[in-house]
Amino acid sequence: MNANTDKRIVMTLDAGGTNFRFSAIRGNKPVTETVSMPSNGDNLDKCLANIVEGFSQVKKQCPAAPVAISFAFPGPADYPAGIIGDLGNLPAFRGGIALGPMLKKKFGLPTFINNDGDLFVYGEAIAGFLPYINGLLKKTGSPKRFNNLFGVTMGTGFGGGIVRNGELFIGDNSMAGEVWLLRNKLNPTMNAEEGSCIRAVRRAYAEATGIPFDQAPDPKDIEAIAFGKAEGNRAAATNAYRRLGEVAGDAMGNALTLIDGLAVIGGGVSKGYKLFLPALVDELNSNYTGPSGNQFHRLASKAFNLEDAKQLKKFLKGEAKEILIPGTKQKVKYDPLQRVGVGMSRLGTSEAVAIGAYAFALQKLDN
Repeated sequence: MNANTDKRIVMTLDAGGTNFRFSAIRGNKPVTETVSMPSNGDNLDKCLANIVEGFSQVKKQCPAAPVAISFAFPGPADYPAGIIGDLGNLPAFRGGIALGPMLKKKFGLPTFINNDGDLFVYGEAIAGFLPYINGLLKKTGSPKRFNNLFGVTMGTGFGGGIVRNGELFIGDNSMAGEVWLLRNKLNPTMNAEEGSCIRAVRRAYAEATGIPFDQAPDPKDIEAIAFGKAEGNRAAATNAYRRLGEVAGDAMGNALTLIDGLAVIGGGVSKGYKLFLPALVDELNSNYTGPSGNQFHRLASKAFNLEDAKQLKKFLKGEAKEILIPGTKQKVKYDPLQRVGVGMSRLGTSEAVAIGAYAFALQKLDN
């Protein structure tokens, strides 16, 4: 399957707490105008009616008949069954709503629903960060290639997803990649999300400057303060992002220990990556201390900041060499540098989710 050239059309949805935005994709590109409808999250009948109406309007715009519906929707949910559970930002969904089966019956199309963090990473694995890095490795003549991708989104929350050998890893309960529930390194009684999202940056700035949380600037304004482009406490702003990098790095380190692959970051807060990514990668490369005082790396592989030109160059080059096969004069290539890399979304979060939803539908149809 090559999603970039596939001629099939899939209808998709960007489901927010306030608005639903519908469109259709072919060859990883939109083929319709976006249709927006209010979510009406506190009224189930209106919410479901708007979902049907949104897809109906998009279907009329499609240049050819769509073959499926595929989109991200908040959890908890039984995603393979298309059943949505008790949602926090859409309170009308209580007790289990069979959204997927409803849409399948209404439109007569296969309907696939996933978590937005999962689809973000899948999109980056299909057409974003993963092929970008592998392309750079190929260009430099490196034999190294990556097949696994872990990713997080930092925004209102802290979401995650895993792609292994080209397939989205969902888990037995549709709960794989729930990085937000890992422990918060700086506040161990809290979860990692409380240190890796919008409110984390605002809270850290508010606490450092002695202002109420509700008076704290938005992350983009705190970012401007940190770079000296706006008035405020520059040290507090810089440290707020450094703390985010440390907490997120600790959580991602736990995941990368199990996954052993590249890592990509998206979401609204990720725009301030120059402020937090160095601290995040430093955390990945930090040490544990044993009972006798000996230190050892927390990751088996060395982590590189792939947005830093010098680190990217070292990552791509590796330590490739040729070694002799014992008892022969024949040589084989060997790169002893075990490494992982962390970088930013190459598609943008929303586009990655849409491409992930499109590719997931095509893969399911082909299988």
